[in-house]
Amino acid sequence: MDIRYSVNQRDVKRYTTEELRNEFLITGLYEADKVKAVYSHVDRMVTFGCMPVSKELPLEDGTDVYVNFGTKYILERREIGIFNIGGAGRIKADGSEYPLGYKDCLYLTMGNREVLFSSDDKNRPAKFYMVSAPAHRAYENRLLTFADAVKRPLGSVEECNKRVINQFIHPSVLKTCQLCMGMTVLESGSVWNTMPAHTHERRMEIYTYFELPENQVVFHFMGEPGETRHIVMKNGEAVISPSWSIHAGAGTSNYTFIWAMGGENQEFDDMDNLRPDELR
Repeated sequence: MDIRYSVNQRDVKRYTTEELRNEFLITGLYEADKVKAVYSHVDRMVTFGCMPVSKELPLEDGTDVYVNFGTKYILERREIGIFNIGGAGRIKADGSEYPLGYKDCLYLTMGNREVLFSSDDKNRPAKFYMVSAPAHRAYENRLLTFADAVKRPLGSVEECNKRVINQFIHPSVLKTCQLCMGMTVLESGSVWNTMPAHTHERRMEIYTYFELPENQVVFHFMGEPGETRHIVMKNGEAVISPSWSIHAGAGTSNYTFIWAMGGENQEFDDMDNLRPDELR
């Protein structure tokens, strides 16, 4: 497991490009028949990637659960949100099986002991993108298709940010301890996400970008509003955003991204908004 410790905004001002990428960028999440994990000490969020090809994979694959989590199994004191951004696949959680098509989502509550991943077709394997947060009580597992998400259209063609925010793991859809996740889809011709930008002091956020054409990139902007930095990101990569940092992006093409939040509250609109001309 890759462990990332918290860094502060004062030190980030002096980071080189390589240091910035090493601290915040998450790459290589999808490797055949492996579960990859990155543990962030920012709100103790964990990002997982899993691409089962020839066999069924447990969530604990490649992880020393007691050393990394201090528990007997990963979801003993955690909840997790799972999106499939690949071919059709299946997840078994304590004996119950959930089929996930492209862009479907599964919420697993605290207390699920055995979680197994598989693909329906090894030639078109599933790609399970997951984020886990600490939890204090159990709710209910729930499968959410793309059609089940609450849709919030935003932006405009004129500002190159016309998009739809799809809320999956969200208080308006289901109960969780702290985890919130959703998917934002940009329309053709729109390249900006989360602009105007914002910060939220009481929560951190993780983005993953996908549906990005080959040889295209997203310039992900981060840092304090008055000291912005950027990380160039490719398809399938994720990025950690601490509470003090903005999190916005502009692509060389339109794209889709999954956002995950954890922290003090679940109020989607609890954010400190910034005008574009306030950024530096």
